[in-house]
Amino acid sequence: MDNCIFCNIDKSRILFETTEWVAVYDGYPVTPGHTLLIPKEHHETFFDLPDRLRESLSFRLNDVKKILDDKFHPTGYNIGTNCGDSAGQTVKHCHIHIIPRYDGDCENPRGGVRGVIPSKQQY
Repeated sequence: MDNCIFCNIDKSRILFETTEWVAVYDGYPVTPGHTLLIPKEHHETFFDLPDRLRESLSFRLNDVKKILDDKFHPTGYNIGTNCGDSAGQTVKHCHIHIIPRYDGDCENPRGGVRGVIPSKQQY
């Protein structure tokens, strides 16, 4: 895709890459070390990924975690992907957010990813 920012990623931003995946620090990080894991092939959402990419994803997530653990020493992680406009997806190329979390980085982290709808985070 000629106009896709993730199909044309600046090589200087790459944290690591394999033949199928590339990891880069997020341009608008939520916390220090916030990283995007992006398939090199253009697929719009996680649900559009071919089986071989979905199957390799857990290995690549662990690769990113090791790098972030060594460099940033987080005490937790949130992992997520936005699929579709209603979910807040702005770049129409699948990408997975790996967000390191740190003790005290927010007042009450209970509910984690449920916070995408703030009124539903606390239960």
